[in-house]
Amino acid sequence: MQVKKYILGIMLLGSVVACKKIQNGFQSDAIRYKDNDIYAKRGLILFQSDRINADGSTPPYSFKMLNLRKEDGSAAPKEFTTKYDILVFKQGLSFDATTDTTVALLNAKRETQSTYPMSFNETSGQLTFNRASTHLPLGRYVFDVEMKNVTRTKLFPSLATINVIDPAPEDLFVKTDGVANAFNDKTGAVTPMKAPTITCTKISGDGARVILKMVDKNGKVFNPRSGEIIKRGDRPVFENYAKFNPVIKNDTAMICDFEVAPFPLAPYVTPSTNWGFLMYYRIPSTFATIDGFPASLGTFSINPRWSWQVKLEGTYIVQVKFNDVTHK
Repeated sequence: MQVKKYILGIMLLGSVVACKKIQNGFQSDAIRYKDNDIYAKRGLILFQSDRINADGSTPPYSFKMLNLRKEDGSAAPKEFTTKYDILVFKQGLSFDATTDTTVALLNAKRETQSTYPMSFNETSGQLTFNRASTHLPLGRYVFDVEMKNVTRTKLFPSLATINVIDPAPEDLFVKTDGVANAFNDKTGAVTPMKAPTITCTKISGDGARVILKMVDKNGKVFNPRSGEIIKRGDRPVFENYAKFNPVIKNDTAMICDFEVAPFPLAPYVTPSTNWGFLMYYRIPSTFATIDGFPASLGTFSINPRWSWQVKLEGTYIVQVKFNDVTHK
């Protein structure tokens, strides 16, 4: 009798266990990005955030971005859902400096693509920003994420914040050299001057153009078209780095449409010398005076030298200011 009761108890316990639903898979309540503050530098060619860390949730799973909004809760600006035309390399193609030597060859690999400035990968949760992000207004934008797997569908409010910011100066421009010397026209003696101030100002996200200006300490420009700026012997100048289009000279600047960043694209190399990105010029004494060099010492031309690189497409003014020079 005791054995029968024991067997019956086991049968009843087994029936209770059999009726209990076994959970299929797992979904964490603590999914997250590595950094829930995502910084998007607008106008970069490509920027991707980290993936969402699913915290051990059972795959496969998917994500949806929901309710993108400003930090104050108001609607996100229309620029996030507006398509813009950007110039990109065709699928599977990329720039090759050894073969893409003309605009025609370059354009054969490129096409205009209409795209949103931001996309959301529903498999990984990654955010991707492209060149069209230059149109996004600066600010902080919050979004929710819906996660779905075999276990359930769950909403994660305010999972992350997108911080749309401008690129840092070093993202746009790097200067590696910049000096000037006073050159005695009679003796050829060279005396160091104050270092010029070299600045880069982005004026548009469109195109791929550098406008190179040289100015005196008061901001008056030297005219490259009228001979106020000349080459210095056989040393490299702006034109030596103009791979695709000729340099245009006007009364205030030298202009190069460089087509593809960075610019200069590659160092200038001759059989005897690797010049890097160096450019050498002379401003004849006819057009300038230098502080601290009186006429009694003779006449002095200005011999500047610099090296810099623009990192992204866009339109820029690169200005070289001579801090101890006055335009005549």
